[in-house]
Amino acid sequence: MYKYEFDCETGGLLLTDTEERMSKEPRPIYAEEMNILGFDSRWHYENQNEVPYLWAEAGNYFYRGQKIAVVKGGSLYEKPTVEFVEENFLPENETLLPVDLKAMSAKNFDLMENLRQATVKRIYNYWRRYQKQLDCFHVAFSGGKDSVVLLDLVKHALPKSSFIVVFGDTRMEFPDTYKIVDEVEKRCAAEDIDFYRAASKMLPEESWKLFGAPSTVLRWCCSVHKAAPQTLKIREILGKPDFVGADFVGVRAQESVRRSEYEVENFGVKQRGQHSHNSILEWNSAEIWLYIFMHDLPINACYKKGNSRAGCLLCPMTSGRANFFRNNAYPNAIGKFVDYIAETVNDENLDSYISNGGWLNRRNGRDLKNPVTTYSEKIIGENLYITVTKPATDWREWIKTLGEVAFPYEVDVSEDGTVTAKVRAAYDKTPAMKNFKSVFHKAATCVNCGVCESNCRHGAISFNDGFHIDEKKCVHCLQCHAIEAACLVFDSGKLPVGGGTDKMQSLNTFSDHAPKLEWLKNFFDNPKSFLEDNLLGVMQITRFRRFLYDAELADRKTKIATEFTELVKKIGWDTATAWGLILVNLVYNNPQIRWYVETLPVSKEIARAVVEEKLQAIGISPKDSKSIVKAFKRLCEIPLGTTLKFGTTTSAGKNLATLTRTKAKIDDGRVILYALYKFAEATDGWYQFNLTRLMSETDSAGISPTKIFGIEREEMEQMLNGLSTNYPEFINATFTHDLEKISLVAEKTSRDVLNLF
Repeated sequence: MYKYEFDCETGGLLLTDTEERMSKEPRPIYAEEMNILGFDSRWHYENQNEVPYLWAEAGNYFYRGQKIAVVKGGSLYEKPTVEFVEENFLPENETLLPVDLKAMSAKNFDLMENLRQATVKRIYNYWRRYQKQLDCFHVAFSGGKDSVVLLDLVKHALPKSSFIVVFGDTRMEFPDTYKIVDEVEKRCAAEDIDFYRAASKMLPEESWKLFGAPSTVLRWCCSVHKAAPQTLKIREILGKPDFVGADFVGVRAQESVRRSEYEVENFGVKQRGQHSHNSILEWNSAEIWLYIFMHDLPINACYKKGNSRAGCLLCPMTSGRANFFRNNAYPNAIGKFVDYIAETVNDENLDSYISNGGWLNRRNGRDLKNPVTTYSEKIIGENLYITVTKPATDWREWIKTLGEVAFPYEVDVSEDGTVTAKVRAAYDKTPAMKNFKSVFHKAATCVNCGVCESNCRHGAISFNDGFHIDEKKCVHCLQCHAIEAACLVFDSGKLPVGGGTDKMQSLNTFSDHAPKLEWLKNFFDNPKSFLEDNLLGVMQITRFRRFLYDAELADRKTKIATEFTELVKKIGWDTATAWGLILVNLVYNNPQIRWYVETLPVSKEIARAVVEEKLQAIGISPKDSKSIVKAFKRLCEIPLGTTLKFGTTTSAGKNLATLTRTKAKIDDGRVILYALYKFAEATDGWYQFNLTRLMSETDSAGISPTKIFGIEREEMEQMLNGLSTNYPEFINATFTHDLEKISLVAEKTSRDVLNLF
């Protein structure tokens, strides 16, 4: 992968002969996108879309090597803002020249040809090594720029009869994608290359209503509409359910920060029991676009409309700006999927739920109008009872997949069809119980989506003429159970355990005795002596101890200082870094601090009386509401306010007094990393999410660090990128092509983050 720079002479890209670890993933910008953003009101250019004028790196737009604009924000229904860079050479009313594609291609020919030949050779050698061992080689075609380049490379590397092309049609693709697919299919036919389309037996309008909208966590759509149909299609072509093949995939490492997670060759990663070859893994988007222009390959028109990726119309993994361009380009098509969400969710603020990303953060069936209520578990005495009302499929067929069950059980079927399984509760935590429960998950919710069927390499599962498990073919490999909750409908629609009925804690935790600066000084000077022999009054020490317990500076049971106290002293107890960590602990342990964070908007001055009214509206007494507001003032007088900048107050008379929660001062990104792990741990191990989720107001057991510290989106993105670079063993954040993905390492904990200090 070569480093690139902007070429002022051609208006294009110029590769250098040095390698680059990371690329900013440039993309060409055409007149159509420029018009959408309003560039035509500032500069002159011919309204043609055959040749690009500009290049963009994320939200930065460049003309002949100079940054001329920055595009920020945007959402499904909100146009992003454009900030023109004034201090550049490009005056208003200037006429822009298109990129000289011919000259750009000539300048890059040698390096691109070296890259092409090396990649073709790698593909050919892989095929030679496996051609006698595997049943099939196929190119996974999507209609996007990467798969167009990949297919061309494979065509140059292999005999035309040695591979097939399979387009995974989700039926949710951009309308322009189907135009490219039609064109490529015709080209393949002219070259005697077999081209197939693979689609789920379910239409999106069926699946979205049955499963609920997909989300960043519940990504059932990839399995149901892409992976499973492709596997089933190849089985159909070969007439062999247990085929072992290899697919050429257009995955590129530049779409992720952690390149070490990718390998050119792998087995069983993309598809169980199948080989994959990531042929263009090391290519960056500069090389992809240069190859397309140099070889005159077809370009999906979606890219010319502001879309940096071709894919599904409404994808939970995309950011707000990407959704704007999609909705602007394909409003009718997008509208159908918005309607599917509206039909399935049970949310009073539907517009906000959709536009602000509530749907893409869904973790279970709580938001659905029709969650999974036909399955239940209950322990009574020594027995566990599993009940399925109105079963969707026959449990007696699914139980065949387990072979011999490791413990005794009884199943009763009532006259109305309700199925009740009875097992000794002592077996509940055994490994075998998971698959036993899976049987009844499937019985409760199976809709014949095809995923279990595609996982079975022995052809034992059949839905033709009714659901049936062929015991002669079933080898009890349990691959049909190796799915989230054993059934994607069940996983997507299940209700959270417990239902969130925890008793509300008292908000007035300090009762007019919020901590003072001198108390903190004395505590950190000698924690043991202060806790044992201090001279504070009874109520003062009681409330201050509550503060120390909730800040995790003292242990509630032993009433002695913790290891965290020693860490805070080492960092400097009066520093912003130390108080950033303390605030995170307080937010999760102290309901009064949490209320401030969740209720008071950042940078907005609010009258003290208004805050008291907010508290009284949720049932807090007038006396306690005054105390809670009074405590905020005292908290602002300790380093939480003076150093971390948590908030400020004014006291210009009783009726004019105000308080303001302010943007916190974060000196150390590890504070954010600590808050992220606390967030994940509070949400039952939700270690993968996106930035939209962190920025949203969605109700959650976890509090986003953006909420805790009042951080804006752009600054948070910069912090996450920095953390990914400096602490890759803890976090991987990716923000390329309008995809946003934040992954924490599940084996790490917030305590491990503290060890970084």
